[in-house]
Amino acid sequence: MITVESLSKTFKVAKRSPGFKSAAKALLRREYTEIEALRNVSFNINEGEVVGYIGPNGAGKSTTIKIMSGILVPDGGECRIIGRTPWKERIAHVKNIGVVFGQRSQLWWDVPVIDSFELLKDIYRIPQREYKKNLDMLVETLDMANIINTPVRQLSLGQRMRCEIAASLLHSPRILFLDEPTIGLDAVSKIAVRNFIKSINKEKKVTVILTTHDMNDIEALAERILLIGKGRILYDGGLNSLRNRFGTNKTITVDYVENNRPLEIMSTKLLYWSPERASLYVDTGKINVSEVISMLSEKLELLDVTVENPPIEEIIVKLYKEYEI
Repeated sequence: MITVESLSKTFKVAKRSPGFKSAAKALLRREYTEIEALRNVSFNINEGEVVGYIGPNGAGKSTTIKIMSGILVPDGGECRIIGRTPWKERIAHVKNIGVVFGQRSQLWWDVPVIDSFELLKDIYRIPQREYKKNLDMLVETLDMANIINTPVRQLSLGQRMRCEIAASLLHSPRILFLDEPTIGLDAVSKIAVRNFIKSINKEKKVTVILTTHDMNDIEALAERILLIGKGRILYDGGLNSLRNRFGTNKTITVDYVENNRPLEIMSTKLLYWSPERASLYVDTGKINVSEVISMLSEKLELLDVTVENPPIEEIIVKLYKEYEI
């Protein structure tokens, strides 16, 4: 569905030293620095995939999304999406994509949300029956009934983001680009947005490309990760593969009948202890979780056992360090 081959993009950024003299000099002769945003970026995405596109600030994520959306033209390389080149066939291309930029709005600020939706219906030439069906579904699943007649400027950030996502899906796109869709949202709004994205991916097979710094979004939604750094794709693989590669440590928390004797289990590190609860750090490269639990059951009368994986942020930081980005 999406094929990207050897994409490259360089930006020229004006530079000058501080001070009035430098400012006057820049008026006559401006100096530029070239920033290589993308360098031979290549990947393929199949229909129905949810892909997390991650990397540090300035890595090239938004530049890639803008090229795939047809907003930017690359300096070199190819991009084919559903058989089209985005920047050459923009009108036909945008009928198949929805785009949400967390810090940009496609809604008109001073008019009610429904007026923006009506205008988008005309822009995309959505048949009335399809528009009504999609609108009803989006209003219900994104809980917008009480805000759809409210001017955008009066909405909270969470309410506006729900409306932004709805606006991007009114024309039934096959691909959804999400650039920081949960930025600034509270916990309830984040969960609502994540559940909705899961729903449209499962029910309508909408392909989702998600760029975000919130690793909980990645963990909740994506099965595959693309890591970009310094303008290059550094990692392309599954989240479970990353866990197996970097997540060898686990935390075991046990509740037990009161016990005042010191707790010592070989090849583990005691993180917390009380007469009724303890947490242990376990390196699964040295000892199996089942062995640790078996040793604990011999020493204690266990009431409850919890095994936790390392936080996804910790795994991603290790990945960043490996590639020195």
